[in-house]
Amino acid sequence: MPFAPTSDLSDADHGGAGNLQLMLADLARLVRTESPSSDLEAVRRSARIMADLVHERLSRRPEIVDVDGVHHVLLRGADPRVLILGHHDTVWPIGTLDVLPYLEADGVVRGPGCFDMKLGVVQAVHALARLVERHGSRALDRVTLLVTGDEEVGSTTSRAIIEAEAARCSAALMLEAAGPGGSLKTARKGVSRYDVAVVGRAAHSGLEPEKGINATIAAAEAVLAIAVLGDAAAGTTVTPTALTSGTSPNTVPASATFAVDVRATTVDEQRRVDAAIRGVRPAVDGARIDVRGGINRPPMERVAAEGLFRRAERIAHDLGHPPLVSVSVGGASDGNFTAGMGVPTLDGLGAVGGGAHADDEHAEIAWILPRTDLLEALVEEIALEGSTAER
Repeated sequence: MPFAPTSDLSDADHGGAGNLQLMLADLARLVRTESPSSDLEAVRRSARIMADLVHERLSRRPEIVDVDGVHHVLLRGADPRVLILGHHDTVWPIGTLDVLPYLEADGVVRGPGCFDMKLGVVQAVHALARLVERHGSRALDRVTLLVTGDEEVGSTTSRAIIEAEAARCSAALMLEAAGPGGSLKTARKGVSRYDVAVVGRAAHSGLEPEKGINATIAAAEAVLAIAVLGDAAAGTTVTPTALTSGTSPNTVPASATFAVDVRATTVDEQRRVDAAIRGVRPAVDGARIDVRGGINRPPMERVAAEGLFRRAERIAHDLGHPPLVSVSVGGASDGNFTAGMGVPTLDGLGAVGGGAHADDEHAEIAWILPRTDLLEALVEEIALEGSTAER
């Protein structure tokens, strides 16, 4: 569903949602500040740049919240109705810009993290700036903006902040990238992650293998037992992933570890799989299995988004945009947390493009101002006009 604006991407053509060139300059600034989740110093630098950008555009200095060395950017409204949520960390290691530099060409922007999801937070800041221009600083009193620094690795340090801020609001709007063709994300699978450790006993594999307890064999049997726990009809996937085992070619391995990724559409399915994984017993006598991890994010069920999607659908029509489409996806976001609390949540309001976590990551320039218009109108209606989010 390609967007078909006029060739002139001026402010006038898009309701004055913001200056496109200024937005692209802000995006370039964020993308060129590399911020892999695992590099806490890089995330700290990125949080500072993000905070400076918020201050420059909104004339309010946000708080930088440090939780276990991870830095999150929080601009809290005095009486918030809407939580606008994004993240500034990415999956790309330091040095990626040397091979995948920020570029604007042929109607798209490219660069590590531009689609997932630095353009989304730029759109959020500029939508709020436009609301301040029209309604004064009171607009910021009705909104909380939170840009976290560890979404890509499970939001372990930001979850408590997300849930605390969401509890004060009547709606949560997620600036994660849109689905195919600009579709909004109204349902997401829940995520569970496990690290399974298998403990055996080492022995020389040539001289006395019978004295060993082979952790590789025990792990292989456990992998097979866990892999069959998925249920295609229920939309549940259970995928053993990274595996390591042993220390040398001539030693019965004393240990092995493997990871398991679980995606499910319901909490009941998450709990079923969780119990089953924890119930797996070693098939090799004397071996021991230890399971760490568990349910990370609950599912974002469609009911949490239905009212907000209908509202966005109407606003998009009024703005002259193509009809909005909703989509259910397997990937999770911080919207899973807010929806799991019962807070109406709409996701996928950010960049339109593709290539998340891949070398062809990109965002389509033609969508930037229209999507910023949509967010501005949605926030205005919920936060400033006293219209509560539909549940």
